Amino acid sequence: MAEDQTLFTYLLRLADDHLILSQRLGELCGYGPTLEEDLALTNISLDLMGQARALYAYAGEVEGKGRNEDQLAFLRYERDYLNALITELPNGDFAQTIVRQFFVAAFMVPFWREMERSSDETLRAIAAKASKEVAYHLRHTSEWVIRLGDGTDESHARMEEALDALVMYTGELFETDEVTEAALRAGYAVDPKSLAHEWQQTVDSVLREATLTLPESGHMQTGGRNGLHTEHLGHVLSELQYMQRTYPGLNW
Repeated sequence: MAEDQTLFTYLLRLADDHLILSQRLGELCGYGPTLEEDLALTNISLDLMGQARALYAYAGEVEGKGRNEDQLAFLRYERDYLNALITELPNGDFAQTIVRQFFVAAFMVPFWREMERSSDETLRAIAAKASKEVAYHLRHTSEWVIRLGDGTDESHARMEEALDALVMYTGELFETDEVTEAALRAGYAVDPKSLAHEWQQTVDSVLREATLTLPESGHMQTGGRNGLHTEHLGHVLSELQYMQRTYPGLNW
């Protein structure tokens, strides 16, 4: 794979993660359990959208085929999306929404911190802004994990159900393949495996305070990085792409 194609694919994976997760959280706008939490989740969604836009814009430059962030975000088919599967899973109940966001934020905090040392100037700039935002995402979701886990019998039970349902999707965050390895050799990427220890420590520490335990998962779901998705992504895209496909040429 040519160097530009490797960088383009690497950027696209990152951008798709942020766009799809942003869309999922955006579905909750107006439906939050409290007005304050509704605003908080919407703000996190907007942060993710901003990160996605910066990554798509850069990906378009690298690709050099005239596609901008709108075309990359809204005019690709399902198999062309390269997001991790955990980002496309339904919101479920509030416990599942919080656990999904907590798992991802616990990964993205060290990821963006390490990316600030990338050899790529644009990625460093994106990382510098994103680092501040994901630190808030992790703090906010950690507080909810503790509050719900150490709350009532029902909230504790729902958190356990959410952990059981989602833990099998966390392994994909740490996967490497030929794209990642080529990007690492080029000096602009972050080795996801190197983040596993810190992610585990963060998750264990918060769950311990929440009186919860991370369940073991022998099997980890995978496929998103290669365009193989759950049945949920198509529904996400049908809503996400509706305006752009109905009124072609809209600008972000």
